[in-house]
Amino acid sequence: MLTLTESAAKHLRALLEEKAAPGKSLRIYIERGGCAGMSYEMTLDDRQEADTSAERDGVSVIVDPESLPYLEGATVDYCDDLAGTGFRIHNPKAARSCGCGTSFEPSTEQE
Repeated sequence: MLTLTESAAKHLRALLEEKAAPGKSLRIYIERGGCAGMSYEMTLDDRQEADTSAERDGVSVIVDPESLPYLEGATVDYCDDLAGTGFRIHNPKAARSCGCGTSFEPSTEQE
């Protein structure tokens, strides 16, 4: 499914503590739109029965069944560099990504 890096797990844990959201997970989902066709969206949420999850160091990322085909094999990282600070998704199923990294064009087999 997805891989969560050590840096992403560490920052997700801090975010959950800051927001006083014990038991929540980072939900990643896909919506149509953005400058490359599909956009990554994220929110803190409870896991639903149909969700798929990836865990690391006591925190988890969840994905709904409709978004999973677009995210299969992706890595969730947390970066703090010149391009900005925040969670980033390295997606092998993206044919191309926008410059800001928040949207992508899926490879043709995903559409």
